[in-house]
Amino acid sequence: MPRGLFAVPAAVIVALGATLHAAPVAAQETIRVDGSSTVFPITEAVAEEFQASKKNKVRVTVGISGTGGGFKKFCRGETDVSNASRPILAREMEECKRAGVAYIELPVAYDALTVVMNPKNDWIKPGITVAELRTMWEPAAQGKIMKWKQVNAAWPDTPMKLFGAGADSGTFDYFTEAVNGRAKASRGDFTASEDDNTLVQGVARDTNGIGYFGYAYYIENKDKLKAVPVINPKSGKPVEPSETTVLDGSYQPLARPIFIYINAKAIERPEVRDFVQFYMKQAGDLVKEVRYVPLPAKAYEHNLSMVERKVVGTKFGGENKVGLTIEDLMKLEAKL
Repeated sequence: MPRGLFAVPAAVIVALGATLHAAPVAAQETIRVDGSSTVFPITEAVAEEFQASKKNKVRVTVGISGTGGGFKKFCRGETDVSNASRPILAREMEECKRAGVAYIELPVAYDALTVVMNPKNDWIKPGITVAELRTMWEPAAQGKIMKWKQVNAAWPDTPMKLFGAGADSGTFDYFTEAVNGRAKASRGDFTASEDDNTLVQGVARDTNGIGYFGYAYYIENKDKLKAVPVINPKSGKPVEPSETTVLDGSYQPLARPIFIYINAKAIERPEVRDFVQFYMKQAGDLVKEVRYVPLPAKAYEHNLSMVERKVVGTKFGGENKVGLTIEDLMKLEAKL
């Protein structure tokens, strides 16, 4: 053996030779998504199907930092797509504007924001009123409204255990506005998390537990939770969250549109454009698969047109629109 060479097994030499002569591996493009835990199941399902269709030549990362946390990253240009369970707010619009980030707003589904209770709860019947939810959750309740009986005299004299979305969550913003009349106006002495699975476990383990989160997380865990029917403020009737009650407009005021926002510069990249187009073409089926309510087919066609024309901005004026039905949303969409 020549001097200066180590004794290397023949199999290793063959492997090294194969590696040295192999064709270079194509770079994998990455699409970065973050934001709402409510929208996460939809975007994750789309991402899996899209990556498979591209034979994993494109990687889609989908994070969960809440709608507000997602917009912070999005407006800093750190992500290409932002999942949102409410429209972009005025302060976030300003942040994006300062950073030169323009965006395309696309509604992707409807959610029946669901109030859940432990299955052993047999006293909330036939349902809960918005006024009772407000008594539980308004800022003035902190440290004072601690027992069920304080909300409704017919309920037991036992402690309530409250579980709800964290402050960076769009679900927190929507729920507090729909129930308490102002986004983020809430008592603070409850178990809060941007991870809905944490809330699921909390309510499931405590007989006195009650909380709220997106419909898909309830359906996924309905063997260990019960949905609380919400009394419709107009009809006075208890209404359970479901695809039917969202479509007919009776599940109010907790039915809401959910969105993705696309960085207008990112859409110029072929892989991002392909992903968004794939999203809109597959959304109807995948939204239903993960247990949200799909929009009418014409809504997804309209979204594709918005992407093609690069129509930037928001139709919501920087605020939530509580009580918006699918029909109302379609009228709003038709303006652009």
